[in-house]
Amino acid sequence: MAVVQKQCCRVRRLINHGNHVYTIDLVSDRLFPKFKPGQFLHLALDAYDTAGFWPESRVFSIASSPDQRKRLSITYSIKGRFTARMEQELMEGKTVWIKLPYGDFVIQLTTDVVLLAGGTGITAFTAFLSSLSDNAAKKVFLAYGARTADLLIYRTPIDECAKKAQYLRRWYFVEKGRVDSALRGPMILGKLSVREIWRQIDNPLASTFYLSGPPDMINTISRDLKERGIKMDAIRVDAWE
Repeated sequence: MAVVQKQCCRVRRLINHGNHVYTIDLVSDRLFPKFKPGQFLHLALDAYDTAGFWPESRVFSIASSPDQRKRLSITYSIKGRFTARMEQELMEGKTVWIKLPYGDFVIQLTTDVVLLAGGTGITAFTAFLSSLSDNAAKKVFLAYGARTADLLIYRTPIDECAKKAQYLRRWYFVEKGRVDSALRGPMILGKLSVREIWRQIDNPLASTFYLSGPPDMINTISRDLKERGIKMDAIRVDAWE
């Protein structure tokens, strides 16, 4: 088990995706600790006194690859007081504190896997997807949904992963707006839905399902999967939010 480390770092880059969704890249004077794809970190905005208590913080999935130990990335949307502070206070050059790694939401390719991600919940899967090689004994199915097409902010790197890993199949769901006919391919207008992809999963009853996203999405999809005969131990949930 990895030892949790506390580390001071600074915001190297801040990307405003619109609709109060942001990505930040963090750098430090030393390498970041090793972590596994799917693990998360705690981020604190206030200074940490190493002789005192850890300040208020929130948890965020690590979106970047474990191979990039000089940089960490997270993506977040405004959901409450702390993330509202992040929107107001974070800027390039800002110093923050983090501690990591945490969590056991680690994907195991012992079966085919189905990844269901809503909004910034995709960050629980991005490090895993970037680690896929050009061949594997099992298949990976990804359904990724957002409010608008512009908020499918990880679509380009996911498409690049799919070029390398032929066993990765993906669908994109857009709740609002219009889906350009030139982009239809794997894009579906509507909320993320198990029903829309169920028949295209090779063997759903023998697959493991991983869910990451807003609580309402997780509850709805978990219920749907159970009604379709998926056993509880085949449904894994990233439920820290």
